Amino acid sequence: MTKYGLEEFTIRPVTRDDVDALLPLVRTFVTSFPLDEAAFVSSFARLLNDEQACLLVADAGLVVGYLLGFTHDTFFANGPAGWVEELMVEEAWRRRRVGERLMRAFERWAAERGCRLVALATRRAAPFYRALGYDESATYFRRLLP
Repeated sequence: MTKYGLEEFTIRPVTRDDVDALLPLVRTFVTSFPLDEAAFVSSFARLLNDEQACLLVADAGLVVGYLLGFTHDTFFANGPAGWVEELMVEEAWRRRRVGERLMRAFERWAAERGCRLVALATRRAAPFYRALGYDESATYFRRLLP
């Protein structure tokens, strides 16, 4: 456990029992699409069994943050790279190192799988990632499919 002020929290892999606790955080994270709860539950079940996926939670007696990341093979990094897809911390728990601890746990997970690089895209949290030692490297493009 990490003690920060009077609060303690643990970073741990998600379990099936976390599905209901995770939903409100995911709902807050989602801004580009309306959240489809059935799709969330289905994706959650698949991610639990995906060896390329890392789904972590910050547990302070209740889930106060989560990180969803993946590894995938690349040519440019001479092997696997880690990709952080989602990172969300409950607003009341921000600036308590929860996000940092989630990122460091993912970095360890990715390194254990041979990754030499962790990357991500962000619109609102660039200062947070810079403070963790991440450098801006590329522009993110997207296209919604019908």
